[in-house]
Amino acid sequence: MPASRATDARRAAVLGSPIAHSLSPQLHTAAYRALGLDDWTYDRFDVDEAALPGFFKSLGAEEWAGLSLTMPLKRAVIPLLDGITDTAASVEAVNTVVFHADGRRTGDNTDIPGLVAALHEQGVEKIESAAVLGAGATASSALAALARICTGEVVVHVRSRQRADEMRGWGERLGVAVRIAAWDDAARAFEAPLVISTTPKGSTDHLVDAVPARVGTLFDVIYDPWPTPLAAAWQRRGGPVLSGLDLLVHQAVFQFEQFTGDTRPVLAAMREAARKSLG
Repeated sequence: MPASRATDARRAAVLGSPIAHSLSPQLHTAAYRALGLDDWTYDRFDVDEAALPGFFKSLGAEEWAGLSLTMPLKRAVIPLLDGITDTAASVEAVNTVVFHADGRRTGDNTDIPGLVAALHEQGVEKIESAAVLGAGATASSALAALARICTGEVVVHVRSRQRADEMRGWGERLGVAVRIAAWDDAARAFEAPLVISTTPKGSTDHLVDAVPARVGTLFDVIYDPWPTPLAAAWQRRGGPVLSGLDLLVHQAVFQFEQFTGDTRPVLAAMREAARKSLG
């Protein structure tokens, strides 16, 4: 751990629009307090795409350690950076900006390793196949994560031809064998050993009665409200379930480590802070 980085007072924040719902300040602040980084602060700022360049330019490297980014900034920030990691480039999305002592500002994507780490925590390290529900930005991150742990086919259930073409393109780019299936057949996804649901709240409620007696692992990226009807039905069948909270805290740990240079464990502190915030 670089001592100078962790002992000097530094700032970090989450940017996006809207942003009031973000739990990132609670997670990072809990980590600071757990490790005695009492001079570090973490804020939130409502910043849209139009305001991002000006806001970004106003931040000094001596004061700032890093930024977390939510929608709609994950792609808008890329032209403002000095470079991005291969992980971020693989999905053309940055959720983490690190301010370096030499003035450089680089981008990374911690959602992808966060997904992998959450699955590893649940004991899912290698699988032969998987299914993804949805085709938005989170679905592309899910494919990138599956590229690291899935040895076979990933079936992606989508609503439109445009989304189907996008997911095929992401599969080719990420080296994942993607097969597109219709949303009307989404219940068949439950036959896979791992199902990742990336859809908005309420989108999978109609599938509850189709959950089979024997199920694999479900990763439902929603965390509020929790459990979702699908997650509750899955749990009643005795299947392992991960939530969006698992993704949130694991990706935040990777951000914390990049901002501070401190690799001491903070997962438990972040998870407890999130649970308290959600009541």
